[in-house]
Amino acid sequence: MIHFGNCVSAALAAVCVSGLAANAAAQDDRVDVDVELVLAVDISYSVDEEEAHRQREGYVAALAHEDVIRSIQGGPLGRIAVTYVEWADTGFQRAAADWTVIASEEDALGFAAQVAAAPFERGHYTAIGSAIADAVRRIDANDYTAPRLIIDLSGDGPQNQGMPLEGAHALANQSGVVVNGLPVISASEGRWVRPVEVNLEGYFREHVITGPGAFVLPARAEDEFRVAILRKLVLEIAGAMPSRSELALPDAGTPVVGRAP
Repeated sequence: MIHFGNCVSAALAAVCVSGLAANAAAQDDRVDVDVELVLAVDISYSVDEEEAHRQREGYVAALAHEDVIRSIQGGPLGRIAVTYVEWADTGFQRAAADWTVIASEEDALGFAAQVAAAPFERGHYTAIGSAIADAVRRIDANDYTAPRLIIDLSGDGPQNQGMPLEGAHALANQSGVVVNGLPVISASEGRWVRPVEVNLEGYFREHVITGPGAFVLPARAEDEFRVAILRKLVLEIAGAMPSRSELALPDAGTPVVGRAP
């Protein structure tokens, strides 16, 4: 006599074994890299059009810079996985360049060219928490494995829409993702925005970054943005803890102007 319960148990066991084998195969298909890096760039209306283009140009220049390439090739595996995501409203997170492995100058130049050629779109609000949550999901769902998982988030104002930052931080911490911040500090109000008095560097330090070794590196949109991006990418890729002098702004400690629509 065949017992139905035994059959069910055997069938479930077979499914479990099959599922474990499938998971193992999926893990085997994943590519090992030194860093998984999401470049999350604010393109809300608090960023005027000229500044938005300057941001993208700064990342393009930094990604193709010899210092960044040297940092990548100096890692244990000599390769990283990176995606470039532009964000704004709660539901506006768009990959201008999807996940790509960079291991050579040719790879870096190709990725930078993808970023430069992507159609330019704008959003309205500044949903930082939603941008972090989206970036965590992109890391969790990609085809790579790395000991360091990083979101490099730039923005020029405080959150005014979207997932609470506490919830976004919980997602990042659960997945072992570090969130670093690049506050973009501008003296101008921009075409679409009103000024909001806030110490933006302090806001990013207190509310945006999270994870072991997370740091904030501020930049003035007018003259420091390219240098700040380059310095920040090198530090993140190399896994170096930045010194106080590397993170200092020329007039650090003075009130600055952030923006919001």
